Amino acid sequence: MNARWLVLACLPGLAQAQGFAGLAGEAGEFALPERGVPPVFPEDHGPHPEFRIEWWYVTANLTGPDGTPYGLQWTLFRSALAPREAPGFDSPQIWLGHAAVTGPDTHLFTQRLARGGIGQAGVTAAPFEAFIDDWRMAGPGFDALALSASGPDFAYDVTLDAQGPLVLHGEDGFSVKSAEGQASYYYSQPFFAVEGVLSLPGGEVPVTGSAWFDHEWSSQPLSERQTGWDWFSLSFDGGEKLMGFQLREGDAGGYTYASWIEPDGALTPYVGAFEAEPLDRADLGGISVPVRWRVRLPQEGVDAEIAALNPASWNALSPPYWEGPVTVSGSHEGRGYLEMTGYE
Repeated sequence: MNARWLVLACLPGLAQAQGFAGLAGEAGEFALPERGVPPVFPEDHGPHPEFRIEWWYVTANLTGPDGTPYGLQWTLFRSALAPREAPGFDSPQIWLGHAAVTGPDTHLFTQRLARGGIGQAGVTAAPFEAFIDDWRMAGPGFDALALSASGPDFAYDVTLDAQGPLVLHGEDGFSVKSAEGQASYYYSQPFFAVEGVLSLPGGEVPVTGSAWFDHEWSSQPLSERQTGWDWFSLSFDGGEKLMGFQLREGDAGGYTYASWIEPDGALTPYVGAFEAEPLDRADLGGISVPVRWRVRLPQEGVDAEIAALNPASWNALSPPYWEGPVTVSGSHEGRGYLEMTGYE
């Protein structure tokens, strides 16, 4: 049994859980986030092996020379079997990478599997580097990063340059996810400017645009009743940004939260005020997924329609989920990204 099969065998809570439902498991000996203990940088750009699950996430809205819109995703997941780190094959840390490129008529995606302790994947805080095999997000500081990934039919190599500050969601990074109080540590860098090249089946495409980085870690971020989430990161033409999510309970919307982010990075949190209503769905291989939404945040005058650039942006990976670029129209204009898990 080689290392990659060991990864598959050791991912009961991640790779085998439809829609991330395994995130409701008991924390056990793993650490839990503490209210009033905000992240510290640059240390908290790095990994937190005492927590059960963690991810570093980039989504980007891009434009080619002819005006064609594209989306890019780069994700590194860490899942721990025990709350510690160790060298070599004694490491209980498991790593999973996802990458995708989306256009109006195409959605290309791939994944990498690895284990910790043997140099195949990992994250260091300063200088920052997150990698799995030859995929990398790295730079001398967190404000200027190079990002690359490749798959059987695509690749990308872009730079990320921060044009604004980090933002801490919830209460100084303590992000509540349920009425019962499950929570994660969660911060973003939503102000990255992007420049680089996509390598697609039709050739290389120079692109420019903007990117949104998320880093989140916890040990039990969902309650037992929650079955999945709908997560929106929206950048408006006026410079404001909105991160909003709803954690579904069955067919109901469940727990909702939104961060309203001003152009200077000032953040206003809203618990229970964010509304997301599906308007249209797509049948993706027998799975019905909402691909057009009405999103409202009345306190900030937001009443907008969110539409998928490519409704077929289904990542048939481990685990499977929908992730793709969206357009924004209505009270606000702009674009962003949408992630949906737990649809069957």
